[in-house]
Amino acid sequence: MPQLNTMPWPMIITTMIMTLFIVMQVKISKYSYPNSLTPKPINKTTQHAPWKTKWTKIYLPPLLPPQ
Repeated sequence: MPQLNTMPWPMIITTMIMTLFIVMQVKISKYSYPNSLTPKPINKTTQHAPWKTKWTKIYLPPLLPPQ
């Protein structure tokens, strides 16, 4: 059974890591960041949830008849 040649593996792995790094740098560099870094004011609005004011009845499971 022939043995697997593992000599080029370190070169392939380093090339792959470098390629991934370059691709990620290109993707990040295309992102445009905002010029002003001041935080925007947050308007707190309370949303009306219908289940908060609505009364719901919780039913118990039916009891089994005695055996």
